[in-house]
Amino acid sequence: MDKKIFSAAGFFGLSAIILGAFGAHALKKILTIDQLSSFEVGVKYQMYHALFLLFLGLNHQISVKIKKTIFLLVIGGITFFSGSIYLLSTTAITNVNFKSIGFITPIGGMFLIVAWAILMVHFLKKKG
Repeated sequence: MDKKIFSAAGFFGLSAIILGAFGAHALKKILTIDQLSSFEVGVKYQMYHALFLLFLGLNHQISVKIKKTIFLLVIGGITFFSGSIYLLSTTAITNVNFKSIGFITPIGGMFLIVAWAILMVHFLKKKG
């Protein structure tokens, strides 16, 4: 399980850096300030959760079952939350109206919240 977690952390961290640089350089000239700001929110949350996955993989106090649950929630959360933000904020350059998928952004956010809540409850229940 840890190998999957580390691989996902590497992928999401790497792609967050690439997307952040793309936003700062290429998209800066094309998107409005609000669109670019939204895009950056997606990048930030993706990177935060790449680091969260690293923590998860390195922590040996968390059972494999809980790690797997948190892992799946974070993967889904990043994909839905950050992914939908990327699509919604770049509508001006893709000429595709992604507003119909806007409902998945809060679902992704909820997945991320639940992942953190599971981690918190796990440590609150832990004795010692």
